[in-house]
Amino acid sequence: MNGQDRGGTAVPARTDSLPSQASAHEPLAPPVPELTGRPSTPRRGRGRPGRRQATANAYLFLLPSIIGLIIFIGYPVVTSFYYSFTDWDGMGPATWIGIENYTYLFTVDPTFWPSIRATFYFVALTVPSTLICGFLLALLLNHRYPGVKIFRTIFYLPVVLPGIAVLTLWAYIYEPSYGLANQILERLGLPTSSWIYSETMAMPSIVLIGLWGVGGTMIIFLAGLQNVPQELYEAAKVDGAGPVRRMLSITLPMMTPIILLQVILCLNLAFQAFNQVQVLTQGGPGTSTYLLGYKIFMNAFGTYPQLGLASAEAWIMLLMVVGATALALKTSSAWVYEE
Repeated sequence: MNGQDRGGTAVPARTDSLPSQASAHEPLAPPVPELTGRPSTPRRGRGRPGRRQATANAYLFLLPSIIGLIIFIGYPVVTSFYYSFTDWDGMGPATWIGIENYTYLFTVDPTFWPSIRATFYFVALTVPSTLICGFLLALLLNHRYPGVKIFRTIFYLPVVLPGIAVLTLWAYIYEPSYGLANQILERLGLPTSSWIYSETMAMPSIVLIGLWGVGGTMIIFLAGLQNVPQELYEAAKVDGAGPVRRMLSITLPMMTPIILLQVILCLNLAFQAFNQVQVLTQGGPGTSTYLLGYKIFMNAFGTYPQLGLASAEAWIMLLMVVGATALALKTSSAWVYEE
């Protein structure tokens, strides 16, 4: 019965050559590496030339900005700090006088402290009013209704207009005798005002011009509002929260990082305000709008330039800005919401 099944059909005999026949038709397995005493590791330093080349290319592209930063920012900052301790008119050689410029400003100069008071008064009026108006406008324009993009463009348009031209136009609006502001008040039967020609109304009038150009603040707030997750509002509606509760519990907490950014930006711009005073009031009436930025300009480029004294005032302004910014950042942990 060897080589046949029970039905008489021939069955191939079992031989020992089957493994060799299968190996002839199948691919050979890859050779197994011999084990040695220590494992093979990749060669160190491979790829470093490529990374170094990429880093060199990055610095090469950044080089123009770095050079511009050093020339136009770093060098003026360092030299102004040096000149703040000198007596220099911008023409002849500077004479080292130590802290006499600072001593003169704090103890002798009759316009220094009025300029400090006017600057802080301007900041106290400008920053809160700009933040509130910008935030309210952003809330108003954060809805989808016909023509909303047109209104966004209209409110942002004053930001892109030439600043000096706009301020010149406002000078005509504030003219007491024929200005548009008093004409509107007369038509409404309201008392007129002297506006920028009054010591009490000059500063609020300048702040009002800043509110007319609040579109830049509005755009940043609008971008922040559109990034608030809508799921939070939907969950609050399901829980029965009304508009006021959603505003206090969702919108304001989620917007606090943007508010902090806006506070810092507004503080920096308000402390350095200059164009409004230069075009409209020249620091008057009296010293009611004699901002520190305008005082620095007058000492640096006035009839009798005192660039050493102006440099000292510039560093005092820098300390004021840094102090206000540091205070905002220090207190932010108490009111800024972090996810």
